[in-house]
Amino acid sequence: MTMTPSLFMTFRRRLGAALVGSVAATLVASFGFVATAHADENDLIKRGEYLAKAGDCIACHSAPQGKPFAGGLSLSTPLGAIVSSNITPSKTNGIGNYTLEQFDAALRRGVRADGQHLYPAMPYTSYAQVDDDDVKALYAYFMHGVTPVDTSPPQTQLPFPFNVRLSMAAWNLLFLDRKPFAPDPSKSVEWNRGAYLVEGLAHCSTCHTPRNPLMAEDTSKSLGGSVVGTWYAPNISSDPTSGIGAWSEADIAGYLRTGHVIDRAQAAGPMAEAVDNSFQHLTDSDLHAMAVYLKSTPAVHNSADQRPPYAWGSPKASFDEVRGEPLPADANQMSGPQLYDSYCASCHQAHGEGAGQGIDGPGLPSLFHNTALGHANTNNLVMVMLEGVHRQASAPDVMMPAFGRLLSDEQVATLGNYVLKQYGNPDASVTVEQVKSLRAGGEASPLIAITHIAMIVAALIVLGIVVLLIARRSRRRTSALR
Repeated sequence: MTMTPSLFMTFRRRLGAALVGSVAATLVASFGFVATAHADENDLIKRGEYLAKAGDCIACHSAPQGKPFAGGLSLSTPLGAIVSSNITPSKTNGIGNYTLEQFDAALRRGVRADGQHLYPAMPYTSYAQVDDDDVKALYAYFMHGVTPVDTSPPQTQLPFPFNVRLSMAAWNLLFLDRKPFAPDPSKSVEWNRGAYLVEGLAHCSTCHTPRNPLMAEDTSKSLGGSVVGTWYAPNISSDPTSGIGAWSEADIAGYLRTGHVIDRAQAAGPMAEAVDNSFQHLTDSDLHAMAVYLKSTPAVHNSADQRPPYAWGSPKASFDEVRGEPLPADANQMSGPQLYDSYCASCHQAHGEGAGQGIDGPGLPSLFHNTALGHANTNNLVMVMLEGVHRQASAPDVMMPAFGRLLSDEQVATLGNYVLKQYGNPDASVTVEQVKSLRAGGEASPLIAITHIAMIVAALIVLGIVVLLIARRSRRRTSALR
């Protein structure tokens, strides 16, 4: 068939239109794919940010007045100070060169990209529960949602032999469970979500479970309460007397979100940080799921506990008679009523009832029906008097000043024992030695003494072997001379 010029031009126009249409369709499809991929990546980063808040990563990896996640916070532990690392995506001082696999190894196995082991002050024993998808989301957030900071924190300097990081490999063989969380099909979706958060990212057991002599969690007393540095992380198992079994799910969820529940407790110290940095940012459904799970945990009971910590005390006053009386020349001889009248009554009121609770926030809490005065362990009472209660600007206003510079060890002990007898657990007590120890950073771990003894024994064994070898060689030489 012969194609005329007009027919040829028509064909060329149609072919061009078809090609243009095809190219346009391809471009539209490509742009749509890129836009979808970009949206998916943004969603992944956003999810990773939420998970990082659930894990409270910022609390340990940000120094006071420092930049977020740049490290440098000195974490006091019974073995010495551990300095947190820079986990921003800086390629010189952070984790910017980490692959997903290396990030996973650090998060869930406690092994850095250079092969060195992390100390379990980084709660990788709990983060091991995190599933693969959430690890990917966290990686996306830390690589693309965090501002890189090119600063290098000081190195951790623990005493020998704890500075030998390779020893953590043996510790991990004994105490690290590498299996991610496996849902229990016999439980509800909500229960499983709560278990995943409590046991994993929220790492509640890291603080609230007592430790064995090797500094691993005593799983037979999970969530049964433990001393964390200078603070006491109370029993949060389901036991109605020793734990929080008598709290409602709404009480628990409300406490996690705000850090206070009237006639129950108010957060201070590390728990206040966890509320401000982490829990207050979680959804209501996640907080309720955590409450559901906590209410179901195995009860850990202390036979010495006669009633729940919040159930002690009643409003009373016994210092009216001391008003107008001259104070002793030696301030350490001030009585409990005198100290309370001087430092506490203006806020906590004459009968210890507090003021303004539940109006715009926690207000000034009452001293009776208050777990800070109901636990047998009184560290938190002492620490609140020494350091006060500090919350972030976004948290409800709490006005508890620090009296550490105003009151001596003797005065803190006297005042502590007075408020315990007046408003709290009368069987609990505060000692001068306790206050002095808490001011100095708390008690050292028994692992240090155990290790020192083991080193001495090992040195004596080696010395004995050397002496035995020298004596044997000396006898051989004597026999040869004969």
